[in-house]
Amino acid sequence: MKISVHAASVDLLANALANLSHLLEKGHAHAVARKYDPALLLAARLTPDMFPLTRQVQIACDTAKFGVSRLAGVEAPKFEDKEQTFEELRARIARTIDFIKGVPPGSLEGSEDRTIKVPARDRTLEFKGLEYLVRWVIPNAYFHAATAYAILRQSGVELGKSDFLTGSGPGFSQSP
Repeated sequence: MKISVHAASVDLLANALANLSHLLEKGHAHAVARKYDPALLLAARLTPDMFPLTRQVQIACDTAKFGVSRLAGVEAPKFEDKEQTFEELRARIARTIDFIKGVPPGSLEGSEDRTIKVPARDRTLEFKGLEYLVRWVIPNAYFHAATAYAILRQSGVELGKSDFLTGSGPGFSQSP
């Protein structure tokens, strides 16, 4: 069976982002239930030299939207990175999912061999489409989603592996 670039990008990334939204929902509920300012959780980080939760979510979204847009050869929407609440972050995730799901599958056909250029601080990285997807987009999106999970978990939010994988928590039963 051959996997399409659409399945390996849009379907996979939309699922990861939906799960991330679920994690944020649980994080917000945790802060509210314990009667502390949710902004404290949004500012939490694993270590002083890592980005806080808010930025981890923003980067996960950006990685998905730019990844799919570059593969499809379409313009990505611009987000201002000014989210300050769980609701605003979840809305950003929803906008990102809507965008990537709205990219026509046909525009991703043949993107495996498309040259992709990625601006990076002081240089430009260059990939072929498939390499870009599997060595840059997917690992980066999951890195930031996993880091967001770890920040929430370290902060006491009751999360398990199933929350990260399926967004439905313990007792989930979904067919693949």
